[in-house]
Amino acid sequence: MNVLVTGGAGFIGSHIVDLLIENNYKVSIIDNLSHGKKENINPKAVFYEMDIRCEDIQEIFEKEKPEFVIHNAAQISVPNSIIDPINDASINIMGTINVLEASRKVNVKKIIYPASAAIFGEPSYLPIDEEHPLEMLSGYGVTKHTVEHYLKVYKSLYDINYISLRCSNVYGPRQDYSGEGGVVAIFCEKLLSNEKPCIYGDGYQIRDFVFVKDVAKAYLMAIESNVNGIFNVCTNSKVTVNELLSTINNILHKDITATYTHSREGDIKDSYMSYDKINEVIGWKPEKTLIEGLKETLNYYNNSLKI
Repeated sequence: MNVLVTGGAGFIGSHIVDLLIENNYKVSIIDNLSHGKKENINPKAVFYEMDIRCEDIQEIFEKEKPEFVIHNAAQISVPNSIIDPINDASINIMGTINVLEASRKVNVKKIIYPASAAIFGEPSYLPIDEEHPLEMLSGYGVTKHTVEHYLKVYKSLYDINYISLRCSNVYGPRQDYSGEGGVVAIFCEKLLSNEKPCIYGDGYQIRDFVFVKDVAKAYLMAIESNVNGIFNVCTNSKVTVNELLSTINNILHKDITATYTHSREGDIKDSYMSYDKINEVIGWKPEKTLIEGLKETLNYYNNSLKI
C-alpha cells in the first residue's frame, strides 16, 4: 500500500516513515526541509523537496497515487504563531487545504493528521479526554483545530476517511534542541554539555511526555483501523518540568540546576491527557516508560553531539 507523508523528514514524521517501511508500506515524502533534515530521510522512501502550499504537489500526488496520507507538515511553534499569525495560518490552514484537495483528486482513502494538546487551553479538568472543551490560547492552537473541521467536511463531502491524533508532548531521538525545540531535547543537550538549562516559569507546570516511537505506532494503527474520529495520543501521566530535569540528571549521574525565567505567552500551566478512547477503539497504548524513553533519547544525543 502507498502512503504519502508530508513533513516526513521531520522529527515525528521520519519515525513514522521508518515504521511504515518496516511494515512493508511504499512511502513517499513531501518536505520543504524548513524543520526536517535530509539525514532523517529513510533511503527506501521517495523524497520530494516542496512546500505544502505549492500547487505542484498535485503532480506528486498524481505520480505516487497514495492510498493514505499522513499530513505532518506544519508550522509547529506556539510563540511564532503569536508573533506571525498570518504565516501560521498560511502553512497550517491553507497548506492543509492544498493537501486535502490533492488527496481528493486522486481518491485518497484516508488522512491521518496530528492535532495538538494546544487546542485545549487551560484544562477545566484532568486528565483531558476527547470531550474536553476547547479554549485555544494561541494561533497555533486555532489552526490545528481548524483542520479537524476541514477533515470532517471532506469526509462528509468526498468520503475521505480521517483520524486526528491529538498528541501530548512528544519527545525522542531526532527532536530539535535549538530555538523553540522540545523541552526534553533542550534539557538533554544542555546536561550532556554540562550547561544549565532554562525553565520558563517555576518548573511546577505539569506535562505529559509521550515517546516518539509510541506515537509512530499510533499512526500505523490509525492507518490500519476502520474508524474515523479524534483520539488522544499520550501517557495519562503527569510529570513536572522540574521532575523531568531531575530524572535526566539522575540518569546521567549529574546534579545540574536550571535557571528560571518568566513564563511564555501562550504556554499552558498544567496538562496531561487520557488515552482510554484510542486504547478501547484502536488498541493503542504507550509502551515506553519515561525513564526508558529518556535513556534512548540521551543515547541518541550523546552519539550525535559526540560528547
